[in-house]
Amino acid sequence: MFKFNKQLSALALLTMTSVGETMLTVAKASAQTQSYRTAASTTLQQVAVGPKERDIAALFDKWNAALQTENPDEVVKLYAKDGVLLPTVSNKVRSTHSQMRDYFEHFLKYKPKGTILEQNVRIIDKLFAINSGVYSFNIIKNGKPEKVVARYSFVYRHDGNDWLIVDHHSSAMPE
Repeated sequence: MFKFNKQLSALALLTMTSVGETMLTVAKASAQTQSYRTAASTTLQQVAVGPKERDIAALFDKWNAALQTENPDEVVKLYAKDGVLLPTVSNKVRSTHSQMRDYFEHFLKYKPKGTILEQNVRIIDKLFAINSGVYSFNIIKNGKPEKVVARYSFVYRHDGNDWLIVDHHSSAMPE
């Protein structure tokens, strides 16, 4: 009988150890899950805030500053890889970075400097926004200063790091 009790005690100790280890494992998993939840919650809170209108409006200034560098690559890097450009002074739709670069190589020769005349910013959600309205460009054409007024729309998508242009349409005013 003593032997049976000894075996029973050993089994009980083994079971308690196993249950204890299981409980410890569950506790660790629960703590880790809580840690993930906290990190995810923080990330979601940051994303949930979304952009402000002024943030989207400032993207035009960033684009205009890239024009001032007179380097087409500086301008093109502001466009998403799948972006589309419907430019002011070209009849071609530009849907690749190399096509956009070709356009800006020619456009930058006019030394364009843009100014917003009318702006309408709309935040679609945390990842998409639109800025549309009217802008003007002071350019140098045939050695003489000119002013071109055009309608524009920029559609932006946030890629996790930056706001990139996914669609840019610009057309000279018909008047």
